[in-house]
Amino acid sequence: MKNGWLPRLAALALCGLLASCVTINIYFPAAAAQKAADKIIDKVWRLKTPPHSPKPKAGAPAPQPQKGGAR
Repeated sequence: MKNGWLPRLAALALCGLLASCVTINIYFPAAAAQKAADKIIDKVWRLKTPPHSPKPKAGAPAPQPQKGGAR
């Protein structure tokens, strides 16, 4: 068993190679998914903020807030 260390070293190197490939595949899409989620959140917040409405004319009643709250 003079060369018994060679198969063990090869198996260890193969496991390391496989683990590094899995790590790259997991973390790269996560960054892309985070970026896409940020874009979606920004779009939703832009939709929720009302556009600037014109100021009411003098003598016009001020708009009343709606009752019932957000759903």
